Amino acid sequence: MLPTKKKASIIEKHRSHPLDTGSIEVQKEIWSEEIKRLADHLKKNKKDNHSRKGLLGMVSKRKKLLDYLRRENTRRYNALAKKLGLKK
Repeated sequence: MLPTKKKASIIEKHRSHPLDTGSIEVQKEIWSEEIKRLADHLKKNKKDNHSRKGLLGMVSKRKKLLDYLRRENTRRYNALAKKLGLKK
């Protein structure tokens, strides 16, 4: 789990309006931070298969969010893909 202050700073940085806490962009950034944190943990603890399974689930959830965004709002997806350097 991300610390509350770190999560709040991510929401503050990526929200689209003052009350936005759950847009796809915000969720993707939160999942990306969790993935980075868990990937660092797995570099140190190579045999931690339980955490590896959690990491794969997080990557899958992030991909589903991006696929949904691509289907529903192509303009927002293209802007996010350009920002992140994703392939189309």
